[in-house]
Amino acid sequence: MHFVSDTEVTKVLTFPILIAALEAAHRRPKMEVLDAFLGDEKGQYVIRSAVDPGRYMASKMFTSFPANLAGGKMPAVQAVCVLFDGTDGKPLAAMDGTEITHWRTAADSALGTKLLASPGAETLLCVGAGEMSGWLIRGHRAVRPSLRRVLIWNRSAERAANLAERLTREGVKAETITDLDAATREADIITTCTRAHHPLIKGRNLRPGTHLDLVGGYTPQTREADDEAAKLSRVFVDRRESAFHGVGDILQPIASGAISDKDVLGDLYDLAGGRVQGRTSPSDITFFKNAGGGHLDLMTCEAVFQQLGAKLG
Repeated sequence: MHFVSDTEVTKVLTFPILIAALEAAHRRPKMEVLDAFLGDEKGQYVIRSAVDPGRYMASKMFTSFPANLAGGKMPAVQAVCVLFDGTDGKPLAAMDGTEITHWRTAADSALGTKLLASPGAETLLCVGAGEMSGWLIRGHRAVRPSLRRVLIWNRSAERAANLAERLTREGVKAETITDLDAATREADIITTCTRAHHPLIKGRNLRPGTHLDLVGGYTPQTREADDEAAKLSRVFVDRRESAFHGVGDILQPIASGAISDKDVLGDLYDLAGGRVQGRTSPSDITFFKNAGGGHLDLMTCEAVFQQLGAKLG
């Protein structure tokens, strides 16, 4: 069994490699997935498992302690992934799950953008400036190189400024904004990664052609876009079962009657497999909920394992 550090993961992955791997995996049959949650929002332990029959099996074990961010020394989420051979059950590798999470979350959203966003998108709005935000921005720019401007909003202006500074050093034209509604009206793509319990993105501010990528809300109580945003949009999710299992950005507008479950038009399996059409016209507003799931961790671990190839034997 091999142990793969965070630096080894990043050494072998690029967004083009991982996004292509995720897209190919979504053309295969759906994996069996099981999630287990213990604790609460202050301190949570989660195990996400997936089985790709005859190929691989994997579990990611992670903890979520949001208060860690205040201390500035530890991330909110820390994780370990374990990959098994799907033909004989042999444990193949244990990988730094935090790094796997960063890559797979950003690549999941980037694949949604590749399949749904306007090809000529120029302005990206990032709502939130936590650890994931930089990864999401890099992922979106990998599939939409037309993006020439990044706007960043965060409740803490200092965190937004720090992210903008880091991106600027990478050659990205990034700036902070304080008027979120005004920035929403300017953006071609909006990616959100917050723990908001009340919607930050309002449908009345979405202009025709916008692509909305919702990442942060992962419980029935958390939510980043309002009912009007869902109502105006062609709504998609990364995996239908994950989205209906318990994320507020899907469950709450259904509960209010703004949309029905039939208005969730498809997931990445449907889009990558060509079973549903994403954008039907340049004026469509597309809404993508990144709900996550163990299948994405398995896909990412597989990509790392295959890239390491000869080294892992």
